Amino acid sequence: MNPMYWWGENTGWMLGLPTVESFIVVLPFAILAVAMWSPDFLGHQVFQKISYPKRTEKVLMDIDDTMTSASFRQVVGSVLGGANFASSWGTYIVPAAIAKRPIPAGALLTALFCIIAGVWGYPMDLAIWQPVMCVALIVGVFIPLLEAGMEMTREGKTTQSAAIVVFASALVNPAFGWSLTLLLDNLGLIGSKERSANLTKMSRWIIPGIMFVVLTGVMAIVGMLPGIPALMANFRH
Repeated sequence: MNPMYWWGENTGWMLGLPTVESFIVVLPFAILAVAMWSPDFLGHQVFQKISYPKRTEKVLMDIDDTMTSASFRQVVGSVLGGANFASSWGTYIVPAAIAKRPIPAGALLTALFCIIAGVWGYPMDLAIWQPVMCVALIVGVFIPLLEAGMEMTREGKTTQSAAIVVFASALVNPAFGWSLTLLLDNLGLIGSKERSANLTKMSRWIIPGIMFVVLTGVMAIVGMLPGIPALMANFRH
């Protein structure tokens, strides 16, 4: 339970405490990860709504409460060694919702098992075993995202956005691809122009524009833009 053990130079993960440069380097991907939480949680909620019978609205997960509790979990898990074993909850909820299993009871049981596994330590070796990890990723991440993506691109309005995300992510990186597509989509240059017209000025271009500039600037500083040397090295000189 001692963070200094896990983040020490010669103990735990042997990674050492992060420096200012460490936070700058991971900032784009941290923002991308948090941005992906919303569609991830909404996807879980959609699976519940599709799979649960009528008049069961009270058992559906609340997005705000879920994101808040997940945030605290991430902070505590990271401070205590970065082993967020409770992340398996997200992998559990999709197949459980499809199989029409009660989510609250399953979430409590999963949390209890995660605490036992985290204190015991040994099950974490099994969790990161390649076959187990691959199965978990396929069932809990890739298949739901692929299904959701195929549903979205059927209308044609989102096909353009999906293509730009894929190509921009492949040519630069996922954080750049996501922020660029979000900006273009909200401006109405791609995707649904009706949705863009209903957005406020703040949602249409101010927030996406600031996000794109900040992410691109940080990526330029740390050398994540292809063909552009890291600006951080120039600052040090």
